[in-house]
Amino acid sequence: MIVTIHQPDYIPYIGYFYKISKADVFVFLDDAQFSNDNMHHWNKIKTPQGELRLKIPVSYHFGDSIHKIRTKDELGWKEKHLKILEMNYKKSRYFNEIFPFFRELLLCNYDSLADMNITINRYICYGLGLVPRFIKASELNIASAKEEKVLDVCTHLDGTDYISGIGAKAYQTEEHFRKRGICLSYTDYKPVLYPQLWGEFIKNLSILDFLFNCGFHWELIEEYLID
Repeated sequence: MIVTIHQPDYIPYIGYFYKISKADVFVFLDDAQFSNDNMHHWNKIKTPQGELRLKIPVSYHFGDSIHKIRTKDELGWKEKHLKILEMNYKKSRYFNEIFPFFRELLLCNYDSLADMNITINRYICYGLGLVPRFIKASELNIASAKEEKVLDVCTHLDGTDYISGIGAKAYQTEEHFRKRGICLSYTDYKPVLYPQLWGEFIKNLSILDFLFNCGFHWELIEEYLID
């Protein structure tokens, strides 16, 4: 059984969903420590002027885990994000198909940033036909960290294979996984070249950029892979 793990990020890039597409079980690492630098509460879209960052204002204390972070909805950021998306993507081919579902999901009330991101990302997965078993790490009650946390999660789930992000090479050792009977590999995702609005192609934007331009057509990912 193939396991993959990642923090619940906000409207993440295609590579996030590519990793999900390889999994039998995908674990949302919602009990990881929140980072203001990581893409837990922001991502990038495309405008006529180039990249634009959409960022969610949040309330947190240092050391809080993602599933304890509250979004400051009283500041109207949801309406602002929706307006920006409409302004920049209303001419895209699949805008009328994608925008209403995203608006409906975003405007719901959520207990935490993690719950919101998980709900949105799971819905996107279903639209793309990606249906692994989804699990929240916070529900597993595993207290270890970094490599040991990954090993403990995979062991708990009877995982035989673990597909990791490239960034984790800095703290993971293949031998440690082998001793647990787990085959460690790393994602082979490469940026995808697909039709975009507004001139020269920009890679690794939010999945919304792909959805607005290409719809829920995951089969196009293989067609648009950059060699």
